[in-house]
Amino acid sequence: MASEGIAVLGAGTMGAGIAHVAAAGGLETTLYDVSEPMLRRALGVIEANLRKGAEKGKIAASDVEETLRRIRVSTELSPAVSNAVLVIEAIPEDLELKRLLFGELDRHAPAEAVLATNTSGLSITEIAHATSRPDRVIGMHFFNPVHLMRLIEIICGEKTGDEAVRVVQEVSHRMGKETVLVRESPGFVTSRMNALIGNEAFRMLEEGVASASDIDRAIKLGLNHPMGPFEMVDLVGLDVRLKILQNLHRTLGERFRPSPILEKLVAEGRLGRKVGKGVYEYPA
Repeated sequence: MASEGIAVLGAGTMGAGIAHVAAAGGLETTLYDVSEPMLRRALGVIEANLRKGAEKGKIAASDVEETLRRIRVSTELSPAVSNAVLVIEAIPEDLELKRLLFGELDRHAPAEAVLATNTSGLSITEIAHATSRPDRVIGMHFFNPVHLMRLIEIICGEKTGDEAVRVVQEVSHRMGKETVLVRESPGFVTSRMNALIGNEAFRMLEEGVASASDIDRAIKLGLNHPMGPFEMVDLVGLDVRLKILQNLHRTLGERFRPSPILEKLVAEGRLGRKVGKGVYEYPA
């Protein structure tokens, strides 16, 4: 599989992380984005994370250059996916954008290629309808930061075939990840649970139950979570969490109605760590 390669579409935070772990797993990897500056930034982030891992003794110093050599970048879709056995899409969480891209992939990717979407809650079946190969369309839900988080949720649409599952399981293990297989449902397992916890935290904040920092501290020390719900939403992105909640509210009902505080923060542009301010503020 390494000789045929993996294509990752989108050079944002998740795309860069996916390209990192694919290349670190020995897979020839092409990272595609329409923006050259985004590609340059992604390569810089990947290199910085690799060197940090080497400094901490988690990887050998020689692995840094070897991993970087396995990554090439492209601003053209067709050559980026032309030899891929697996294409992993990591563009923004918008169903129509993903469907448009999967329609393009259906025309440009090899007929036998598996097409995976890194969605945290959208319908795999609806995305697959944009292609002529729904049996080869599947979900791979990665977690941020990708190079540190161990899990990939593998999500099957109505027509996802066994071969697609086999390919993504093999690639996931090459990336050093563990997997769980999830039947398509709104929010899958992790996004549904995280959204519910995070939304309830915003409701408690709205009711004056405790401050954001004290709610986070209580959840970390009392329930042994590695991060509090507000720290988590700042890392994930408040806009991303809002979109997930809006989708869950439409499909699963009132208990997922987004908190007004979350909607207000997103409207104000407080999207989390990626912009330097969310629930908390972060120094430049």
